[in-house]
Amino acid sequence: MTKPLPISQSMRTWMDVFMHRSMRGWTQFAKTTGLSMPQFSILMQLHHKGPCGMSEISERFDISNAAASQLVEKLVQGEHIERAEDPSDRRAKVLQLTPKGKELIEAGFKERYKWMDELVSNLKGEEREKVVEALTILTEAARNMSDKN
Repeated sequence: MTKPLPISQSMRTWMDVFMHRSMRGWTQFAKTTGLSMPQFSILMQLHHKGPCGMSEISERFDISNAAASQLVEKLVQGEHIERAEDPSDRRAKVLQLTPKGKELIEAGFKERYKWMDELVSNLKGEEREKVVEALTILTEAARNMSDKN
């Protein structure tokens, strides 16, 4: 196996630290809500991808329809999501976030990003500029990759 280039090694190290810190904050927040991680993941899917049907939930998380229904039912009872009639098929239901569910997700984002705000506050102005420049380059390169794949 060849040794990674210094830039690759640096990015891998940052990614490891970033993912650890980000997921730790997210998991700690999720625990305070009383929701399980699978329930929280359903809320995140609805946040990022918009309303969807029960079959999309079971496919996305590779669980049975019955298991998806149980997770969703608890979220409905907690008023985090609601079932609405599917305009294209009146027999089907579409799941969507409620205002309470949206507030919970937003609070989770704030908690998850707290450590980043602390990190940024420890950087000098010149360091911040370098980071912004580097992350802008990386973000654009990643977007270009995803457009090609």
